[in-house]
Amino acid sequence: MNITPDLLRLYAVTDRRWLGTKTLCESVEAAIKGGVTIVQLREKELDRDAFLREAIALKAVCAKYGVPLIINDDIEIAKQSGADGVHVGQKDMNAKEARRILGDGMILGVSAATVEEAVQAEQDGADYLGCGAVFSTSTKLNTRAVDNARLSAVCAAVQIPVVAIGGITAENAVTLRGTGIAGTAVVSAIFAQPDETAAAARLRALEVWK
Repeated sequence: MNITPDLLRLYAVTDRRWLGTKTLCESVEAAIKGGVTIVQLREKELDRDAFLREAIALKAVCAKYGVPLIINDDIEIAKQSGADGVHVGQKDMNAKEARRILGDGMILGVSAATVEEAVQAEQDGADYLGCGAVFSTSTKLNTRAVDNARLSAVCAAVQIPVVAIGGITAENAVTLRGTGIAGTAVVSAIFAQPDETAAAARLRALEVWK
């Protein structure tokens, strides 16, 4: 396993819609200062050259603080930018193929909404799982709802750490406590807030993994 639960406590997934006058690097750095422990760069609109430049710049920011950078979906961008790993969904590249391309040294995260998907992802070489959506979310459409019972079952079924994702806020995150998760993954709960540092600190202080 290439990652520990401690590095998954507060998992920030980027979204440039709320940047305003800040650069993505400035916004992410502010979030890291508040307690973000891992960052996923998620870009659906940028062309590949711009995506790669952003990934390289963001890797430098994350490395400054010892925070892993994960690239959403794109293994080649992950490798070319020097990122620490990649995260793939059930409709993206097969996890086993992703592991083959990445080799043993890079982090592989996989989305899993059921026990069956979770077990298969672990067998295929995943280092951690993203499980959700645990609450309704406008960030990603067509997600399958995952209640606390299923989230707990997923956590119990695998030996690798599990991160809850989907509609998580500082107000509802505490309801996930006791499910066995290693941490929470958030988007708007940090990046849609006026002060990313304060927002991240509030989420981190909840310690929902206990």
